[in-house]
Amino acid sequence: MESLVFFFLAAFAVTTAVLMVLQRSPLVSAIYLIANFFALAALYLLLRAQLLAVLQIVVYTGAIMVLVVFVIMLLNLGEEARVHTRIAIRTWVAIVLAAGLLSEIVYVFVLSGTPAEGTTLPPAAESLGTVESMGGALFGAFLLPFEITSLLLLVSILGAVVLAKKKG
Repeated sequence: MESLVFFFLAAFAVTTAVLMVLQRSPLVSAIYLIANFFALAALYLLLRAQLLAVLQIVVYTGAIMVLVVFVIMLLNLGEEARVHTRIAIRTWVAIVLAAGLLSEIVYVFVLSGTPAEGTTLPPAAESLGTVESMGGALFGAFLLPFEITSLLLLVSILGAVVLAKKKG
């Protein structure tokens, strides 16, 4: 059952990624990217990485995509005039790269064989993405880099406020 859910989510993620790239409208492309982020968060849940799934939704889908959609709306991008041109060299390069990717996918799924059905994760990998393990790593071994990063972000915010303040 878990493999069926994985293949559904993987197909959904690949489909939304392809649709995102193929769209002409940047707003519709951003919406497909949001759907792709949700599929990736669900894949994180299948890997038992609950914190990464929540962070994927909160940070990327919530914060960054709101900013991207806001910039798209602010730019007010209209429909561009469609120009019919011949197939350019970059189109041929894209076709060759897509064929290479398809051949790799066929090799991985068809020709390389599959692992044994009873394979399990190592004991350390079971708790890798949980809140406890991420918090322990963040506030244990990586406490100093975490604090330095927070200070750098604070200084950059203060610098942005000072630069944005109008001189009176």
